[in-house]
Amino acid sequence: MTTPAGLLDGQFTLGVEEEFQIVHAETRELRSYVSQLLEEGKKHAILRERVRPEMHQSVVETGTGICRDIKQARDEITELRQTLVTLAKKDNLRIVAAGTHPFSDWKKQDITDGERYKVIVEDLQDVARANLIFGLHVHVGIKDRDVAMALANQVRYFLPHILALSTSSPFWLGRDSGLKSIRSEIFKRFPRTGIPGHFDSYAQFQGYVDLLVKTGCMDNAKKIWWDVRAHPFFDTVEVRVCDMTTRLDDTVAITALIQALMGKLYLLYRRNLGFREYRRELIEENKWRAVRYGLDGSLIDFGKMEQVPVRALIGELLDFCEETSEIFGSQHELERIRTILKEGTSADRQLKVFAKTQSYEAVVDDLIEQSSIGL
Repeated sequence: MTTPAGLLDGQFTLGVEEEFQIVHAETRELRSYVSQLLEEGKKHAILRERVRPEMHQSVVETGTGICRDIKQARDEITELRQTLVTLAKKDNLRIVAAGTHPFSDWKKQDITDGERYKVIVEDLQDVARANLIFGLHVHVGIKDRDVAMALANQVRYFLPHILALSTSSPFWLGRDSGLKSIRSEIFKRFPRTGIPGHFDSYAQFQGYVDLLVKTGCMDNAKKIWWDVRAHPFFDTVEVRVCDMTTRLDDTVAITALIQALMGKLYLLYRRNLGFREYRRELIEENKWRAVRYGLDGSLIDFGKMEQVPVRALIGELLDFCEETSEIFGSQHELERIRTILKEGTSADRQLKVFAKTQSYEAVVDDLIEQSSIGL
């Protein structure tokens, strides 16, 4: 009989993409500088294949290779952040990890040259130009496409929990938005975003993609920007719901949680005990609560049909993932989740800094410091 560890062996590799802000050290404003940063990055082996531009010149994205476990993922994330921070400092710039910049205006940012971005801007106009946001994307390796689709369906229920842990975007255009994740609401203006619907099989999903391509709605499946997707080109499930996490330890912890959760759902799937699925509309209700209140709110427990504090639900989620966290050797990383529950998220910290200083520049200064902790 195959053991749980045997069932998980050879899969559930990790890939982590982080989107960073490029900020001027003195003005603390976003700086359109990614082309120069990429040119300098070509001289560094660690960055050469793993740093990419995004649509705005003030955004730089890093991506790890395929990591066999959370330890390797931590090592690569650390090295990428460290190298990026060092390169930026040469030109009096700083790197910030957060879902939005507290006060910079998207209308003052340059768009990156390139056919992909030109097409997106032509198609979406100011919806694209105003999309000056930063996220964390986590890939979990799943070899079988139908299994990947089944797990993408099931993990949808937990996306609001994961978002609540990652919230880091309370400010927008020099205002307190009143939300813990204004980034999520800004991104909703794009088509094909948010919580996806259920797909019975990967073939059904592929049929949906083929129809949109055939009818000219999009040119390829990379223009599906849902909060989770069975990746159209890689053998992964990609979780895209998170704000960009400020602390390196938080990135690693949330990555470990997503891996352990996917592993647990897979074990249940193999035991013919698949996690109960709920309608997209119900999950969207919980996502809104995570967007608005973060860890300070409640989510609906649809089984009990009642509100439950987010912190209690995430505690239950950690218990749910205990078996697979032991198999993956990520218990230490998941302890960091409990620390986030006690101390709050980056959004909570930013709000406290602003309440104390009444200065958005002070918020940026703190974000710069927090983004470099652990390097």
